[in-house]
Amino acid sequence: MTDQLAGLADDRALLGRTSTAERVSDILRSRIAEGYFPPGTRLSEDSIGGALGVSRNTLREAFRLLTHERLLVHELNRGVFVRVLTVEDVADIYRTRALVECAVVRGLGEPPYGLDALADAVAEGLRAVAEGDWKALGTANIHFHRELVALAGSARTDELMRSVFAELRLAFHVVDDPRRLHEPYLTRNRQILRALQDGDRAEAEKLLTVYLDDSLDRVVDAYRRRVGEGAAG
Repeated sequence: MTDQLAGLADDRALLGRTSTAERVSDILRSRIAEGYFPPGTRLSEDSIGGALGVSRNTLREAFRLLTHERLLVHELNRGVFVRVLTVEDVADIYRTRALVECAVVRGLGEPPYGLDALADAVAEGLRAVAEGDWKALGTANIHFHRELVALAGSARTDELMRSVFAELRLAFHVVDDPRRLHEPYLTRNRQILRALQDGDRAEAEKLLTVYLDDSLDRVVDAYRRRVGEGAAG
């Protein structure tokens, strides 16, 4: 928890003099999406409020907003925790991803497309592989899909998917072998990028559909193994 709080203290400058619960929730959402707060983590009002330099009331409102987004859960007499997802949650996340991401690709219009941010996310993934940092590779994969959604040019869609991708990171924490989960999808990201660079939306959508189906199967399988191990223990 100490490392996470140190990171939050660095984020304090983002608040400035106009700190609001929305900005605090943005910071915490980003930290959850980057994997700093794993599922089941209890979020201390005193520690986090002190790290960010915000009042207890502001922090509680931020917690309320993130609870509404299904990222946090309030347990009576125990406090606020990062939510632990179920298999049903994971299936719903991927259903939403398929609906939104495939629709974005399908609706891109005529090429060329602005793909620099998408290419940057692929490069980020390649650097993570070179460094053997599989958690960072998972983050790069999320960045790739976030930038894919951003191609729609819709602030509302971006806002919707920010929460979905943050929930996705919670699902990834259940996987005990992040390399096995994330490494194959770097190649698929490159294939999707190449199809879009070629202006082939249909091929990009086909690749994306198979990608999401396979990823869902892998994550759900990891959940079921974890549940089975828990029952056996």
